[in-house]
Amino acid sequence: MSDPEIDLLEIRRGSVTAPAGCGKTQLIADSLVRKVERKPILILTHTNAGVAALRARLANASVPPSSYSLATLDGWALKALKAFPRRSAIDPVHLGLSNPRADYPAIKRAAAALVGGRHIDDIIDASYSRIIVDEYQDCGPEQHHMVCDLAAVVPTVVLGDPMQEIFSWQGNHPHWQNDVCTAFLPAGELTKPWRWIRAGAQGFGEWLLEARRTFVAGNQVDLRDAPPEVDWIELDGTEDEARQRRACLVRSPRAGGEVLIMAAGVQTELQRRIARQTPGVVTVENVDLTDVINFARKIELDQPGDLATALEFASAVTTNVDRAGLVQRVGVLELGTARKDGTAAELAAIDYNKTGSSDHLVALLLALESNPGARTFRPDILRTCINALKSCAPGNPAAFLDAALRIREQSRITGRRIPPRAVGSPLLLKGLEADVAVILNAAEFDRHPIRNMKNTYVAITRGSRKLLVCSESPLIG
Repeated sequence: MSDPEIDLLEIRRGSVTAPAGCGKTQLIADSLVRKVERKPILILTHTNAGVAALRARLANASVPPSSYSLATLDGWALKALKAFPRRSAIDPVHLGLSNPRADYPAIKRAAAALVGGRHIDDIIDASYSRIIVDEYQDCGPEQHHMVCDLAAVVPTVVLGDPMQEIFSWQGNHPHWQNDVCTAFLPAGELTKPWRWIRAGAQGFGEWLLEARRTFVAGNQVDLRDAPPEVDWIELDGTEDEARQRRACLVRSPRAGGEVLIMAAGVQTELQRRIARQTPGVVTVENVDLTDVINFARKIELDQPGDLATALEFASAVTTNVDRAGLVQRVGVLELGTARKDGTAAELAAIDYNKTGSSDHLVALLLALESNPGARTFRPDILRTCINALKSCAPGNPAAFLDAALRIREQSRITGRRIPPRAVGSPLLLKGLEADVAVILNAAEFDRHPIRNMKNTYVAITRGSRKLLVCSESPLIG
């Protein structure tokens, strides 16, 4: 369901303000169901999670894949630059994405210049009937300029919510009223909390819309006035982390319902500690998969194994990895003085220590995962590492890193699957929804008050049936 008064196909150039959970994704899907133009609609969004959500919704609506082309803004920009590398004048080294922190800013600048130079207007016009840009509040200046130039060629509508602008730590973004709504005149605002209506919690949804209005006015939301779907867990300085862990064990009101747990993006150690110590909880990783890439750069294959580095990596993703004890046991077993036979993990460690091969490293990681009482709490990192190792060709020292980089870029395109009980930051979980949302500390999302308020709004709107907020004060935002 979406707002019937807004027809995206009738907008030549405009913007739609879309509060969280008010049917924005469904509005886009409904538009494509009614599409009659021969050329596909280009749909751009900001995150891979958004791509996955849109793809799933379009599939559920039986929209033919030929009706649209779906990508992140950066993904589409990269594709355009690869098609016109000389015209864009980008340094080819950036197209390999070996250094994302430097590559993506360069890609944004080059794509904006390519489109702004009117070099590919005819190709854009021949390729797409119109353009829809989702999550527009998270676009940077270069992306905004690029979309404005695209809008001069084909009809374009942008959708977003300034209250969900939480990428601004990367630099100033275009102001919603002064920049976005000037370039794309307002064409409407979504007002129905469809996410909560579908969940049978319309009152909860109406309260969240009122909370948004409170935040927009610059005020804090009082959790003591919240509906019964909202629980406040007071953090008073005594056993705070134990209270947070208990909150993370909350059960969904619906059998099999998902739980999203959120902490500040800089609190990665807290997120991993919660995942390590709380049964069933796993982490959601950043798309850069930094730990896998760093491990691939550090480890050397096809020579005597680097057991210490391998165990350091394993202990960062799987519980019950006794690094010191395992190294000691390997030494004893190799000397032949052990009184007990080696376990599967110990024997795998011996094999890897001898050869350093990718096959033996995979066997070691899997054996450690199968240890009694062990649990992998960072499965994305471990699975990516294993998949990269399995694709390594013997005798190529760079094969592991090359494979890891390739898998990382593939994951950017395909998006991520969120497990039933996941912990991450609002930034990583933005655009997703679950039955229950848990906030570990509503006052610590960001030191900057406005950014903290926006992160808080994103976090409180992730759950459709229940919300638990841990904080010192009942006043949040």
